[in-house]
Amino acid sequence: MPWTSVYFPVSMKNLPPEVRGKAVEIANALLQSGRPEGQAIRIAIARAKQWASRREAPEVWRKPERRRLR
Repeated sequence: MPWTSVYFPVSMKNLPPEVRGKAVEIANALLQSGRPEGQAIRIAIARAKQWASRREAPEVWRKPERRRLR
């Protein structure tokens, strides 16, 4: 069963929505090409993270800055 933006593997839940969407797209393509599900998920997450970093989207990965109270 192909994954969607609503139905996706649990291991993708902590990815930012944009990266998760790309990971779902990649995982579905890998499944169609005959890869096992677990392998497709791992490869898709890694490739989606690479995709995001190449797009120079630092706001996707940036953690909120902590401000010290005085």
